[in-house]
Amino acid sequence: MTGWLDGKRALVVGAGSGIGRAVVDAFHAEGAKVAVLERDHGKCELLRRELPAVPVVEGDAVTRDANETAVAAAVAAFGGLDTLVNCVGIFDFYKGITDIDADALETAFDEMFRTNVFSHLQSVKAAVAELRTQPGSSIVLTESTSSYYPGRGGVLYVSSKFAVRGLVAALAHELAPQVRVNGVAPGGTLNTDLRGLASLGLDTERLDKTPNRAQDLAARTPLNVALSGADHAWSYVYLASDRSRGITGETIHSDGGFGIGARS
Repeated sequence: MTGWLDGKRALVVGAGSGIGRAVVDAFHAEGAKVAVLERDHGKCELLRRELPAVPVVEGDAVTRDANETAVAAAVAAFGGLDTLVNCVGIFDFYKGITDIDADALETAFDEMFRTNVFSHLQSVKAAVAELRTQPGSSIVLTESTSSYYPGRGGVLYVSSKFAVRGLVAALAHELAPQVRVNGVAPGGTLNTDLRGLASLGLDTERLDKTPNRAQDLAARTPLNVALSGADHAWSYVYLASDRSRGITGETIHSDGGFGIGARS
């Protein structure tokens, strides 16, 4: 490995599976000290068994207490914090406005935006004071292809991801020059544990269980690739490293070229 993150002290929020777990592994391999915040008990136990040197905080990223506890754990373990990554997300399985019952709309909206947007605000709020004390600190938030294009999710998911895109811009402007803020916008991903909205009865659904997913993901991209969490993780490594020290308010589109249009 290159050691691009030697000396970095990171907190990864939503680190138990999928892209979040891949980020933990990539950061660790590149020399960073990593702490994690994860809601799922089983995933926390797995992290503790497989990565005993990694401080693991079990808690819900939409809450203030969980984020503050995770930041405190990272600072106590590493003597400071200079990198925050948030990979928390939930999906709506392409539900359009006409697919959602009027009685369920408010609850579904609250669940989607609390998970996909408010969790990011909570993690930044908890970490920002510490990040501002460290030179070269950075925040990397997880956007999505859906932050730029409709059709890669339903009405609630797409709008929530557009909001995360707005957070990257607003936070980059506010926190400069002490903290850089950037985003990664992954396309469809293999081996993701992305779940659906409980308020719509979709919490037992997993996006990676879609039939023929690898073939479908590859077919929609010019590069003809179906990307995994490990593929996306290197974009986070770059944005957290000092090699991107002149970049803020930007997004890496790790989507196989989806934005330039499907191959004919």
